Amino acid sequence: MATVTTMIRKSALPVDGIEPYTQVEGEEYMNEQQKHHFRDILSAWKQVLIEGVNKTVDHMKEDAAHYADPADRATQEEEFALELRNRDRERKLVRKIDKTLNFLESEDFGYCEACGIEIGLQRLEVRPTAELCVDCKTTQEIKERQLA
Repeated sequence: MATVTTMIRKSALPVDGIEPYTQVEGEEYMNEQQKHHFRDILSAWKQVLIEGVNKTVDHMKEDAAHYADPADRATQEEEFALELRNRDRERKLVRKIDKTLNFLESEDFGYCEACGIEIGLQRLEVRPTAELCVDCKTTQEIKERQLA
């Protein structure tokens, strides 16, 4: 029987079907096995997003109807606009995944761009495109809120 922590952890992963990495005691941080694991996650996540884009295009072609009622037409246009906005965010995420896949080959992957400490396997499991550790990301978000 799965523990609550395991269930929560699995539900937070970006891709179903890839088990979280189990770190061995004394294992070097961001070794080849770990990089391979994150490469698998990123590639699978990218594939899921691309499939979603293709489904959206097909869905919009099939469901495009010319309603006589202006309210029905407006509802359909609003649904399409919302779907396109979501796909635009996903398209940006695909670019970020590509950037991360390229960065994965460097020795700096898995380390905070601001302070240089390890981002951590658990954080990368949930957000493999993370560039900042939790502390630096929290500080960044606080500064953004103060400026807004």
